[in-house]
Amino acid sequence: MATGQMAMDLGRRERLGEQAATAETYARLVWRRFRRHRLAVIGGSVAVFLSLVAVLAPWLAPYRPEQISLADRWGVPSRTHPFGTDELGRDVISRAMYAGRISLSVGYLSALGVAVVGTVAGVAAGYYGGLTDSVLMRVVDILLSVPTIPLYLIMAALLPGGGVARIIFIFVLFGWTGVSRLVRSQVLSLRQQDFVEAARALGASELRIMLRHLVPNAMAPIIVATTLAVGGFILGESALSYLGLGIQPPTPSWGNMLQRAQEYVLNASWLALFPGVLIFITVLSFNFLGDGLRDALDPRLNV
Repeated sequence: MATGQMAMDLGRRERLGEQAATAETYARLVWRRFRRHRLAVIGGSVAVFLSLVAVLAPWLAPYRPEQISLADRWGVPSRTHPFGTDELGRDVISRAMYAGRISLSVGYLSALGVAVVGTVAGVAAGYYGGLTDSVLMRVVDILLSVPTIPLYLIMAALLPGGGVARIIFIFVLFGWTGVSRLVRSQVLSLRQQDFVEAARALGASELRIMLRHLVPNAMAPIIVATTLAVGGFILGESALSYLGLGIQPPTPSWGNMLQRAQEYVLNASWLALFPGVLIFITVLSFNFLGDGLRDALDPRLNV
């Protein structure tokens, strides 16, 4: 009896060791492919750098974002104020750092919410099929048939407040459809695979099959779609804030900094230049990063 138990434990350890070795080999392969994509490496590095600057803004910013100095109004970029000052003498680089906390938070949290909702809907549609699949996919078709920008504008105008949670809710409400379609297609190709049938035969519950076998095997497109979505949501927040329907002052975001700067663009161009450049660089970085991850995680591509 003891000998049989020891043999079972040994076999389990061997299987776990093989799985760990396989995972390590796959991770190394993905990392090697990713490193060859130079634009993705640059994009990832820039995204990490900007995220760190935003997180550390309370310690890195030379001034408080709301600090007013009327004696320093309309200051051009200089050593003491690298991005210049605005109409109230507030330091633009400090405000840009704190604004990055808001804009990046909207991007990250919206993308995470979209990934969760889209994955749940996609797994349910692909695994159960039938009426569940039909209802969810008709909802997806309806949402995809309507341009998202008008939907964002209408919801932003209808919902009260001007905080981060409101913008994230709007983006997640209408943004999960793309992820759900990707996940559904993956689940449809996986649900009849031998390892899923084996799990069913062993008595695994539906929830366990979904969480243990289907979702992990659909992670590659989820990761890519989520990464690309970050840049899109940052751009969306900037557009809503620029139109006065997003993050409301005095809370700074890159979008409402641009909105405020349009009044003075002819006489103080730096007020619009630096937030605009930050939006452009950030969105471009996440797009490069997403493209690199897609190539690295796709086994059909040799990069």
